[in-house]
Amino acid sequence: MLEPDPAFRPVRMRDGYLPLEDLGLIGDGSTVALAGLDGSIRWLCLPRFDSEPLLCGLLDREHGGQFSVSPEGLTEARQRYEPDTAVLITELRGAAGVVRLTDALALRPGVDLTDDVPAGRGELVRSAVVLHGKVRLNVDLDPRGGAQARAAASGLLVMPARRQDLRLHLRSSRPLSGLHGTYDLEQGDSLDLVLSWGRTHRHHRFDAGAMLAATAAAWRRWMTRFSYDGPAEPLVRRAAITLKLCDHWVNGSLVAAPTSSMPAPIGGVRNWDYRYTWIRDAAFAVFAMRRIGFADEADAFLGWVLDAFEQSQQPRIMYDLDGGPVPAEWEDAGLEGYRRSAPVRWGNGAAGQRQHDVYGEVLDCAYQWVRGGGQLQPQLWTALASLAETAGQAWRQPDQGIWEVRGEGRVFTYSAAMCQVALDRAAAIAERLGLPGPASAWQAAAEKLRQVIVDQSWDEDARTLSEHLDGGGSLDASLLALPLRQVLPADHPRMVATATAVAERLSAGDGLLYRYRHDDSPDGIAGDEGAFLLCSFWLADNLAMQGRVDEAGELYASLCARASPLGLLSEQIDPSTGEFIGNYPQAFSHIGIIASGVTLARAKARAS
Repeated sequence: MLEPDPAFRPVRMRDGYLPLEDLGLIGDGSTVALAGLDGSIRWLCLPRFDSEPLLCGLLDREHGGQFSVSPEGLTEARQRYEPDTAVLITELRGAAGVVRLTDALALRPGVDLTDDVPAGRGELVRSAVVLHGKVRLNVDLDPRGGAQARAAASGLLVMPARRQDLRLHLRSSRPLSGLHGTYDLEQGDSLDLVLSWGRTHRHHRFDAGAMLAATAAAWRRWMTRFSYDGPAEPLVRRAAITLKLCDHWVNGSLVAAPTSSMPAPIGGVRNWDYRYTWIRDAAFAVFAMRRIGFADEADAFLGWVLDAFEQSQQPRIMYDLDGGPVPAEWEDAGLEGYRRSAPVRWGNGAAGQRQHDVYGEVLDCAYQWVRGGGQLQPQLWTALASLAETAGQAWRQPDQGIWEVRGEGRVFTYSAAMCQVALDRAAAIAERLGLPGPASAWQAAAEKLRQVIVDQSWDEDARTLSEHLDGGGSLDASLLALPLRQVLPADHPRMVATATAVAERLSAGDGLLYRYRHDDSPDGIAGDEGAFLLCSFWLADNLAMQGRVDEAGELYASLCARASPLGLLSEQIDPSTGEFIGNYPQAFSHIGIIASGVTLARAKARAS
């Protein structure tokens, strides 16, 4: 649960690794770092999200690399954010004193975070001050593969063995003798460290305090646009910042998560690289961000989707940050994996899959763009209209579905539903802007497909819509998204029955849901997985839209209570332990916090 003023707690390791709940996120719109409760940074990709990691001790404690600032004899610690910022404070209790460590990826003074220009300085700031007692502070910078260092301009020139393309400079407020050092400090003493990679020269003013202040001020200016009147307001505020940290500010793209290969479950092989942009994630993010005051971010997401589609001509389910193809998937045998959960993967093999929901995702983004006052150039409209025509036929064909199964394809109900969305939105765009195209035929086809979904996926014996369009009664939780995409109203009798069936048959206990049951719906991958948090938020949405506001509120509150003390969520929860699993932090989970909060607030307003 989010705790603005948390108590100290023991620094615990599981299999030699920090729990995900004990990692804080900082970022600058190009990349992020994960800073641990123990004072270590074990995840940093430079210069951007999808680059090879400089530090990835999160995936191998011995060989992945880290940047640690920690007192000798560390026993307990606590973490919190400066309010309304991505400036992270970690207080660490050592053998004879307490040190406060402030971390941030620095932003330029006066920067406007709504501009699609670089805001970061290309610098990681780590500022330590002893609050009381005496502290022996150990500092270690150890990139993956090792590094050499030599004295240069009030600091060290750092040359990582694996990343010779990076020009790194480490500066300090105290003398540096190398990449490993020890400092004996007393109450009031401080140590400032700045690791730079984005500058072409090293002779510039060193003022870590000013850099932290400018960074905090930039975040607080951005947060003045936040607008929300609903449940769990502090957590929704933090979710907005987390989504912004998953956004590449120049391009407008949104990574699904800033990490790769975090296992779900521990010891399993379901380890994927999420540092890319899925079209469906952007579509859901637009809905969430626009409704809490961040229209500029929503427009940037939409514009990026349309640009990427226009450049590729054919829709892809995911793109790299520039709108290009995602690298081929490969396994890195040099890393043991988080908590020894191999393999570690880079790139993503699902990028070339057939997933018919992408037609609806692209056209829904285009529709939201038009509703917000945007225009469509003739060439782009021609491509979008062709996409609607394709969707009108593709729904009959098997695909890998929203959950990207790596086994045999089927005709998934959600994929057919998103083809219905494609037809519906194309008709609405054509009518709204007076664009050429068979709008009436598209609308008629959309209505016919809606009825096909209601009739053909329904299983009378199971009393539910089915995950496959030919019925059969097997379930997947994406059926809960049909009302959210306006395919069926949440109070349609068959949708109400389906929500009940999902809640009962896919339950992982305590409000958690599985995406599907692997025995009923094999996906071509060995092993099981945890409970997928977004699915539970979708269930809360359905309950709220059905008028079951109290039930929706209870479920939403229970999901919010699962957030870490910093207000962060992973992709999945291990139902047996409550631990975070999967890539972290996961954009989808924070979209759920925002979108379900908005839906619940509106439902309560209607009921009052």
